[in-house]
Amino acid sequence: MLFNSLDFAVFLPIVFLLYWFLANRSLRLQNALIVASSYVFYGWWDWRFLSLILFSTLVDYSIGRRLKTEEKQSNRKVLLWASVIVNLGFLGVFKYYNFFLDNFIDAFSLFGQEIQANSLNIILPVGISFYTFQTLSYTIDVYKRRLEPTEDFVAFSAFVCFFPQLVAGPIERATNLLPQFYKKRTFEYHKAIDGMRQILWGLFKKIVIADNCAEYANLIFNNYQDYNGSTLLLGAIFFTFQIYGDFSGYSDIAIGTSRLFGFSLMQNFATPYFSRDIAEFWRRWHISLSTWFRDYLYIPLGGSRGGLWTKVRNTFIIFLVSGFWHGANWTFIVWGGLNAIYFLPLLLLKRNRANLGVVGEGKKFPSLRELSGMLSTFLLTVLAWVFFRSDSIASSLEFLAKVGTKSLFMTPKYEGFAMSLKVMILVLFMLALEWGNRTRRHPLERDSLLNHKPLDLLLYVAIICLIYFFNNSSQTFIYFQF
Repeated sequence: MLFNSLDFAVFLPIVFLLYWFLANRSLRLQNALIVASSYVFYGWWDWRFLSLILFSTLVDYSIGRRLKTEEKQSNRKVLLWASVIVNLGFLGVFKYYNFFLDNFIDAFSLFGQEIQANSLNIILPVGISFYTFQTLSYTIDVYKRRLEPTEDFVAFSAFVCFFPQLVAGPIERATNLLPQFYKKRTFEYHKAIDGMRQILWGLFKKIVIADNCAEYANLIFNNYQDYNGSTLLLGAIFFTFQIYGDFSGYSDIAIGTSRLFGFSLMQNFATPYFSRDIAEFWRRWHISLSTWFRDYLYIPLGGSRGGLWTKVRNTFIIFLVSGFWHGANWTFIVWGGLNAIYFLPLLLLKRNRANLGVVGEGKKFPSLRELSGMLSTFLLTVLAWVFFRSDSIASSLEFLAKVGTKSLFMTPKYEGFAMSLKVMILVLFMLALEWGNRTRRHPLERDSLLNHKPLDLLLYVAIICLIYFFNNSSQTFIYFQF
């Protein structure tokens, strides 16, 4: 079920009314309603994949309970590895089996050996990369005794399948989300209103920004051989804002929807395109995944402690694994490696934490130094997104090679150029609102930009009108494929 669909527009009010007016007398009943609603929400795509979520829930719930009573360290490690193998095993079969098989066959063909093997004709379950990491983090935290394992199977099931963030995050930690299912929840008007505002902002970024940018990004990337360098660069910029509007828009809708039900999810994006260096960008982009890899992979490997080799190794591991998490294609691995190359000089010069505060804090405009850092970081990010968007490394390199020719200074030419300028104006409108509210959780947060309520109302009406008039092509969310 898509957030930007009529189905969800009907589904959400029904669940909301049942949750607050029918199930509000019992915490367990509310949690059970969340589980049932989440299974309906997920099963709307393909009911067969519900068995994967249920099995993963049963495995990690059972392992968590065993870890509570098991004191022998060797047995605890066996239980932990059982969870790792089950969760990553699902991910490996559904997402990476064909990738490894094809590369295995290609490797042997280089030596003149032909291997016959059948690939799996399977559909990637929506959101499998998200909920497997969420359940896996629960087992790891219980194993490390950071979290007391739950005895409440309904609450744990609700934590695993909570529908607002089930499909594309944020990837919640059990230490944050699971305890919220133990506490009685009362309806709070101001939280619900703020949740509605954040949903509206998320829909704007998805429908107005992402879907309209997608039209031109797809046109240019799918026919990149026919265009000059300036057009290709513009296409990469369109994709840069498409993926941001698409993914952060989903997160906004998820977080806002959660607030309607009395839950608080972690912030997943914090104006990443205002970052002054690539390290700051990765602290602001897909925060739930970046911190997941930091806590469960980077730090256990030694982090930035140790010698030069350890720092370089750990940096490349975390970025390459992050790239591979996104998809079974060498383009994602190159994208991750390229970001590691961007990040490494900052780490080695101990400047990776140089920009921890808000850019232009206390000022209307950034300084020239901050502006220079923002523009250079944005350009590096745009170039890296080319690998993320392209079908192959060869097409990525060919795309970038054309950008680097003298045609970069020619006038962009493609079908719909005039209309695309309107989309760029909308992008600037989004950036202006985000810049003015860069210290807030989202630009429409109460009193975030306009202090007078009539002007606030005018802004909301304007955004609703933009959503209505620019709802030209409904696109699925990009991160559903991950």
